[in-house]
Amino acid sequence: MEILFAMKGVETQTWLSALRTALPAARIRVWAEGDDAPADYILFWKEHPGALAPRPGVKAIFNMGAGVDALIRLHREHGDAIMRDVPIVRLEDAGMARQMAQCAAYYALRYLRRFDLYDEQARRALWQPLDAPSADTFIIGVLGAGKLGLPVARTLADMGFPVRLYSRTEKSLPGIATYAGTASLEAFATGATMLVNLLPHTPDTEGILNASLFSRMADGGYLLNLARGDHLVESDLLDALARGKLARAALDVFRTEPLPKEHPFWRHPRLDLTPHISARTLISESVAQVADKIRRSQHGEALDGLDLQRGY
Repeated sequence: MEILFAMKGVETQTWLSALRTALPAARIRVWAEGDDAPADYILFWKEHPGALAPRPGVKAIFNMGAGVDALIRLHREHGDAIMRDVPIVRLEDAGMARQMAQCAAYYALRYLRRFDLYDEQARRALWQPLDAPSADTFIIGVLGAGKLGLPVARTLADMGFPVRLYSRTEKSLPGIATYAGTASLEAFATGATMLVNLLPHTPDTEGILNASLFSRMADGGYLLNLARGDHLVESDLLDALARGKLARAALDVFRTEPLPKEHPFWRHPRLDLTPHISARTLISESVAQVADKIRRSQHGEALDGLDLQRGY
């Protein structure tokens, strides 16, 4: 069995060691330019599109991260220069859901308890207790009901927050209000104190975090974007913050990464910025999942592939 390792910007030797331990019978090689030799499986992450050029024997391509939009874009841009009709398998969790839930819980508590304002006061040596709302009036809307959105919604609900969940198709979850389809988006956002975005990036969701959505929220609300920078209309966010419609926003993802040093987000006093770290791909969990899927594939089990048209 031949595995082609085509992952850029990772700890290559650590990954290779874990893969060889989990799949001792496999021959694993690192992709280099010009490599068009046969492979049974390709592990891909942000590498040159040449790694996905047609080659004999490929049973599946593993997208080694939570987001699949970059891989979809490669297919759209490079056409037949990239393999078609090969299942693209995404990691289902690999420890990322737990990290996303922790991140969302942190910001929900930070804003509920006004710790963002206490940070500002501390820098001015100001001792001033502040009123804080009760958790049961702090309505949180989670956009996206997939492998990451569902655990986040459940975690926040278990913490006592009223939680709403928005998805493309109908869902039914105990204790969580659910909304489905574009027609329900306004109702979903109406009166929400905080929105947490975990949607996949598709043409339908591009720019979904915009002035129209913010206008439906409670005054002085909060935004947490953990999905993709392309979901956000940046000028609409800056305007909402300037008008006080939003009190604060936490952004982990951006249209251009790394965020350019001259970008106004860096200097905005009511933005919490992190460098796309809300959920990292954990090596041990990821390798265990990949190894299990490869073993099942080797025994003739079909692997569920990504829907390139839908985007997830």
